[in-house]
Amino acid sequence: MTKKTPRIWFITGADKGLGYSAAKAALAQGDRVIVTVLAPDGSHGLSTQYPDTLRAFHLDARDHDRFDEVVAQAETVFGGIDVLVNNAGYGLLAVAEATPAQKYRDMFEINFFGLAEMTRAVLPIMRRKRSGHIINLSSKAGFGASAGFAFYSASKFAVEGYSEALAMEVKHLGIHVTIIEPGGFRSDFAGPSLVSASSEEADYAATNCMIAEYVEQRHGKQQSDPAKFGPALCRLVDAKEPPLRLPLGEDSLQFIRDDIRAVSAELDRWEDLSKSTAVDE
Repeated sequence: MTKKTPRIWFITGADKGLGYSAAKAALAQGDRVIVTVLAPDGSHGLSTQYPDTLRAFHLDARDHDRFDEVVAQAETVFGGIDVLVNNAGYGLLAVAEATPAQKYRDMFEINFFGLAEMTRAVLPIMRRKRSGHIINLSSKAGFGASAGFAFYSASKFAVEGYSEALAMEVKHLGIHVTIIEPGGFRSDFAGPSLVSASSEEADYAATNCMIAEYVEQRHGKQQSDPAKFGPALCRLVDAKEPPLRLPLGEDSLQFIRDDIRAVSAELDRWEDLSKSTAVDE
């Protein structure tokens, strides 16, 4: 049996949660991994266990000016990047009208602009090699929105549109792009990694109630195990023809299927009006 050549992964936001899981799974199968972390000293929980195959760099995902520098350092360490996992991000659960601009702009700086800028920094490395796999973290909320997630969904919808077009642009270069659409994982998403806010307006009482219940009831009770996220990504990158989109979790799969059915039914109901703008011959 031919021995598999170790891949080189670059994973953003890998201090904990899904990014940590991805790093752990890749290292466990003998791959080499570069992670970005928020710890000022660049420390990582897996460094002692994998001193030769893991390197961690401090990087705030809002500090886009440092992306090229960190990517260059990462390339120097292991000689390239085969898999980029754009994982850094966080959630915002709030009534849209009551959300100040700075709160959602800060989130976009990480969830979308940071992802796009990191991809731009890594792509030249993959283009030179004519191979690579870019994995962009979206959400089931990036496929269909829910009340309270207006701006979070908007940031993830942006990730999906960007990734879909990017996949078309780089396919002929041997580079794959996959959008990951996780459902609920028992990570910190519904806890410390979720920013929430409510409105004092009585008109939004139902949405306020939903926000409160989500924060109180969701954390620690999600359907998917973060420890299984990394192994799923390892299976994904082994695929000869990986998918453009990959929902993870039964809740995500069902949500997306329901959304597709609802959109399809609405298209059918309004088909005549949609076609009414045709030029008269």
